[in-house]
Amino acid sequence: MRRRAPYRLLSLLLDYPRPELDAAIAGEAGADALQPLLRWSAETSLVERQRRYVETFDLDRRTSLHLTYYLYGDTRKRGLALLRLKRMYAAAGLPLAADELPDFLPALLEFAALAPAGHGETLLGEHRLGLELLRLRLSALESPWAGALELLCGSLPRLGPVERDRLARLLADGPPSEQVGLEPFAPPEVMPAGAHP
Repeated sequence: MRRRAPYRLLSLLLDYPRPELDAAIAGEAGADALQPLLRWSAETSLVERQRRYVETFDLDRRTSLHLTYYLYGDTRKRGLALLRLKRMYAAAGLPLAADELPDFLPALLEFAALAPAGHGETLLGEHRLGLELLRLRLSALESPWAGALELLCGSLPRLGPVERDRLARLLADGPPSEQVGLEPFAPPEVMPAGAHP
């Protein structure tokens, strides 16, 4: 039987490093897989951890903590997925910072920590491919945060054949791009004769 990941601790560890988070992290019990990250955090200055965090998660889209990006890119479908998450958090009474997108992994983990058993796992399962892409990239970079994603992904059900195929396509092609509404006119084959420039 899979063990439930320590969602609250993972949420704290994957959020932007701040002194108040360090104090909260100190009060949480860490799993073995998190010991390297906890040790690195304790031995590395706050300024350096903040620099590495921005470099890792904010400047590289392949390690974005905004999980809907992996499946939808910057398309309209992503907007709908974000709206769904926002409504889910509101219904659960989970506060979301005004400047925070609801697909931010620490927010999803906070929801998973507070939600009734099974609800958090279901939500994280919906974003399993994004989590797996993030895990693979952080591992390849030998990032201090790789262990957090290893633990989280290891607590979720294994990918099935269909998901593995989709993951391979996402690895090869990246997230989808918007195909609708980018041109000012319909394609020439559907325009009346003489109607296009």
